[in-house]
Amino acid sequence: MASKQVLISWIGHADLAAMCLDLPESKRRVVHAAVKLPSKEAERPGPLKTALENQTFAETHLLTNFPPEVNRLCLEWLGNEVAIHETTLAGPADYSSVFQETDRVLRGLWGRFRKARLEPCILLSPGTPTMATILVLLGKSRYPSTFYQTFKGKLQRTDIPYDLVDDFVPELLRGADLNLQHLSAKSPGQVEGFKDIVGDSQAIRLAVGRAQRAALRDVPVLILGESGTGKEMFASAIHEASHRRSGPFEAINCAAIPRELLESELFGHEKGSFTGAVAKRAGAFARANGGTLFLDEIGDCDLAMQAKLLRVLQPPKDKGPCHREFNPVGAEKPLTANVRVIAATNRDLVKNCRENRFREDLYYRLAVISLHLPPLRERTKDVPLIADNLLCRINEQFRDQDHAEPGYRDKQLSAAAMVFVKNYPWPGNVRQLHNALLQAAVMADADIIDRGDIAAAVGNLDAAGSGNASDHPLGDGFDLEEHLESIQRHYLRRAMQESRGVKAEAARLLGYKNYQTLAAQLERLGVKEQISPRRTQRAQRKAIE
Repeated sequence: MASKQVLISWIGHADLAAMCLDLPESKRRVVHAAVKLPSKEAERPGPLKTALENQTFAETHLLTNFPPEVNRLCLEWLGNEVAIHETTLAGPADYSSVFQETDRVLRGLWGRFRKARLEPCILLSPGTPTMATILVLLGKSRYPSTFYQTFKGKLQRTDIPYDLVDDFVPELLRGADLNLQHLSAKSPGQVEGFKDIVGDSQAIRLAVGRAQRAALRDVPVLILGESGTGKEMFASAIHEASHRRSGPFEAINCAAIPRELLESELFGHEKGSFTGAVAKRAGAFARANGGTLFLDEIGDCDLAMQAKLLRVLQPPKDKGPCHREFNPVGAEKPLTANVRVIAATNRDLVKNCRENRFREDLYYRLAVISLHLPPLRERTKDVPLIADNLLCRINEQFRDQDHAEPGYRDKQLSAAAMVFVKNYPWPGNVRQLHNALLQAAVMADADIIDRGDIAAAVGNLDAAGSGNASDHPLGDGFDLEEHLESIQRHYLRRAMQESRGVKAEAARLLGYKNYQTLAAQLERLGVKEQISPRRTQRAQRKAIE
C-alpha cells in the first residue's frame, strides 16, 4: 500500500555539511562559497537524509533560504522526488519573516493535502530554533501535523506535550484585551492609518489597537457601536493600515438603499435585467476588487439579502479568504473578485439571531473579528480633544474659498462651554457633538461660543431628533417596547454618568426609592455601570493585595 505521508522540513546547515562530505571538491567549493557552514566536524548522513532513508514518504517538501545553486546540489544528493520551496527571509532567526514564509508555503499545499487525504509529517531537526518553533506553532494549530525528529541516525516520532489549540490559545483569547495593552501605549494619531481618529482615552486606544491588529489579516471584521461612534472612520482606517491600502475602499449603507435595489447595488446588473436598467452596471463587490468593501448597517438587511450575502462570503474550497463569487442581476455567469469585507451595525445582532431576524451563520461569517467602539459618554477624557478638532474643521470649512461664508469669524469654546460639552452625555455621540458645534458656530454672534450657545444648540437638536420621544414615526418596523427601553437606557446611562457611578445617587436622580431597583434595571437593560476613578483605584489595590 502506497504511503499516505508527506514530509515537510527546512533545509539546515547540518544537512549541507553532511552533503559536502559526499561531494567532489569542485562542488564542495560551490557550497562553501555560497554558505558559511559551521566549523565543527559534520556527521553523516544529516537529518534530512536520515528521515528519507528510515521511512518512505509519498512526497517531500523542503523549505529553503539558501541560494539556488546550493538547492540544486541538495536535490541531487538526496536522490528522491523532492519539491523545493525557496523563501526570502530577513534572517533565519527572524520570527516574523519565518512565520510568513512558512505559512505561505503550507497554505499553498494544504488544500491538496486534504483533498488527497495525505498525512503531513513535520521534521523539526533541520534549520534554526526559530524555524522549529514556527513549525510547532503552525503544526499544532492551523495545519495539524505529526512531528518527527532525528537522533543518531534514527527517525523518531515526537509528541508535543501540550495541546496548543485546546489549552494555550483559549487562555490567550480570554485575556485578548490585556494582551493588546502594549498597542494602547500609542495614541491613535501615532498609529499608521488611524491619524484621523481623535482621542487619548484607554477605551479608544484599545479599540485602535484591536483594529490595527485586525488590519493585518484578510478576514472579515464586524464593527459594533451606537450611531455616531465613527464606525465608517474605523473601517477606512483598517483599510489604510492593511496591505490593501492601494486598492479601492467602497462603502455601502445597507439601510439607505431600498431593499429591491440593494442586490443590484452590491452585485451589479445587466442591461435590461429590470425596469430602469438601461445600461450594464458594476456592483460594489466588483468596484471593490483588490480592496475593501464596507457594509454599513448590515443589521438592516432582510433575510433574503442575508442569504445572498452568506453565499458570497463563503469562499469556495481551495480559494483564499477574500475570494468572492457573485451573480449580477440578470447575468448567467458568475463574476469573481478579491474583496475584504468589513461590516458594521448599531443593532444587537446576537439578540436578532435569537429572534430569527438575523441569520446566525451570517453573523459568525461576518464576526471573525469583532470590534466594539465605545460611545462618547464612556470616553469623557476625549470629549474636549474631539470638540476642539471638530470646531477647527468647521472653521476651516467656513474659511474655505469654495464655501466661504461672508462675515464668518473663527469660533472658540469658552471654558464654561467646554465644561458643558464634557459633562453632557451625547446620546448621538460624535455626530451629535459635531451638529451641535456647527449650529452654535453659525448662530453665535461673538467669536467665543459660550455655554448658552452650545446648550441652545443641543436643545434644538434634542427637540428635532431623538430627544422628543413622542414624535417618533410609527409603522415601518416601529417597536414600542424597544423604543421605550431605548429611552430608559438613555436616562439610566445619564444618571450613572452624572452620579459618577454611585448607585444610591443615580437612584435618587431617577426617582427610585432604593438603589436595588436601579441595579435591577441596569441588569435587565444591559447598561454597563460607570465606575468612578476612586472605585477603580480601590478595586486595583484590592486585586494587587
